[in-house]
Amino acid sequence: MAELAARPDFRVALERGDVILFDGAMGTTLYARGVFINRPFEELNLTQPDVVRDVHAAYLDAGADVLETNTFTANRFRLSPHGLEGQVAEINRAGVELARSAASGRAWVAGAMGPLGVRIEPFGPIAKDEAAEVFTEQAQALADAGVDLFVLETFSHLPEILVAVRAIRAISSLPIVAQVAVGAGGLTREGVKAGEAATKLADAGADVVGVNCSDALSTLSALAGMRSAVDVPLSCQPNAGTVRDVEGRKLYLGSPEYFVAWGRRAVGLGTRLLGGCCGTGPEHIRALRTVLGEVAPVVPHEKLARIPHRTTGAEPVPTEEKSVISAALHNGRFVTAVEVPPVRGWETDDLQRAARQLALAGVTAMTIPEGPGAIAHLPPFAQAELCRRAGVAAIIHYSARGRRLLRMQSDLLGAASSGVTDLLLITGDPMSPGSEQDTLPDLEVDSIGLVNLVARLNHGEDVGGNAIGRPTGFHIGVHLDPTAFDAEREKSRYFWKVDAGAEYAITGPVFDPEVLARCVAALPAPKGRKTPVIATIWPLTSATQAELFEHQRSAVPVPAPLVERMRAAEAAGTEESEGLLIARELVAAVRPLVQGIQVVAPNGRVDLALQVLEAARA
Repeated sequence: MAELAARPDFRVALERGDVILFDGAMGTTLYARGVFINRPFEELNLTQPDVVRDVHAAYLDAGADVLETNTFTANRFRLSPHGLEGQVAEINRAGVELARSAASGRAWVAGAMGPLGVRIEPFGPIAKDEAAEVFTEQAQALADAGVDLFVLETFSHLPEILVAVRAIRAISSLPIVAQVAVGAGGLTREGVKAGEAATKLADAGADVVGVNCSDALSTLSALAGMRSAVDVPLSCQPNAGTVRDVEGRKLYLGSPEYFVAWGRRAVGLGTRLLGGCCGTGPEHIRALRTVLGEVAPVVPHEKLARIPHRTTGAEPVPTEEKSVISAALHNGRFVTAVEVPPVRGWETDDLQRAARQLALAGVTAMTIPEGPGAIAHLPPFAQAELCRRAGVAAIIHYSARGRRLLRMQSDLLGAASSGVTDLLLITGDPMSPGSEQDTLPDLEVDSIGLVNLVARLNHGEDVGGNAIGRPTGFHIGVHLDPTAFDAEREKSRYFWKVDAGAEYAITGPVFDPEVLARCVAALPAPKGRKTPVIATIWPLTSATQAELFEHQRSAVPVPAPLVERMRAAEAAGTEESEGLLIARELVAAVRPLVQGIQVVAPNGRVDLALQVLEAARA
């Protein structure tokens, strides 16, 4: 074990090139000792300190040179669901005191910090400045409590860990160990090469860069890439094998002997800080201690091939060249569209008939929404190709709800390869309770993050900033709700959508032209750019629909005079014709306010939608 009495400064050990042993997992070790996972493990610093201290003591006895504090998720965002957001400083301070007490001057104490548990911009709702504040709050608490160094670990989103490194460096000169999680081939989970991640982390101020919370084989690939990219020390803390589900329990089955074999290879690649992550315990660290007792090979410390920051250099497709719809809106031509229900099942005769009918009528586009998840529908992307063959463009709804970011990226690249261009990117309605809710993520990113994703693809980059070749040419549309209860929030979200790359908007159903006029007049214009707006008209088919519309659709009120007209039509038996008349009047009223009209085909009746659109042509 490193002699702390002679070398109390951790940075001195780094500069000497000492091989340093970190401890193993805290969370899975606590779980193995009977602590339930329905509570934050960091709370134990206050409620069951002896349990935490015993884990630290076990790792010290196993030979660890560094004890990480039990503070991995002790930030405001991660503690908030448990009502502990006001105890950030107290929990972190207690975590440091417990580790320091167990160390008894024989080990360094590292302040452990993990991701925020929420996505930050550009794919999430949290601004980088806000994320920096949260990281700073935790780092300051750890620094004030007297840690010897900071360890950032298990970050899969490179921009987030860069924010964390800079936040720490702004308030402390203590050493920073910055570690990312990687997958197969040593790539981060967003596809960034380990060498590039190491370069950016070192440039941001990290003293040590490395990998953790990954399988051993992937870590070796990542370490090789990092070694060739930077000249700072490397660290690695892999999992104890791959997690397995054994009778409902998540178990890591990697043996201490395998950990020793991995450790020798890691040291051979120049790694100077070793330890364990998920599934590792004192027995793994005790076994790894034997590796550090062996003579480490000399690895040249100079840079071998520093990886520069990359730019794709790809020119985005100009808006006016993306599609028929984008060209029309760009050149000031009025756009007409009809929304039809998604195809139920897989037979497409009705869809193709409707598409031909719209093409012959001169309608600019057919809009295809996503269907309810509980009913078998043909995917909108597949329907778009059928529309194109029939001679009409298609605007495809694409929802972020229930989809992972990387799966959405694959979906969208597939859509681009099949010729889909016009998208309406939406957050999507909450999923209904049940088995589907239990097995799928509800919302990883919302519509703002989705716009950022598509805009990045349009610039020739994936979510990790890697070049994808020729940029996609998506025409990015977003939803706009003129009757939103919180008008300021709607306006703010619209600003960020347009700032992220949205090129046009389609409104929710409009029944009050004055409300639409106020909304359009108040729309922000990021970078001085006003986006075209397409208004949606929903022909009423019954008095019952008019009465219940607000309750069924939320925040889309039908004015009382229109409801009374539909009630009178119900008594006279003329509901369909009255609904069409109201829709035509609305089209005439909103046409001067917008750059296009979309009519929802009542019950899939394209003929009725075309009758409504005649008012737009007139």
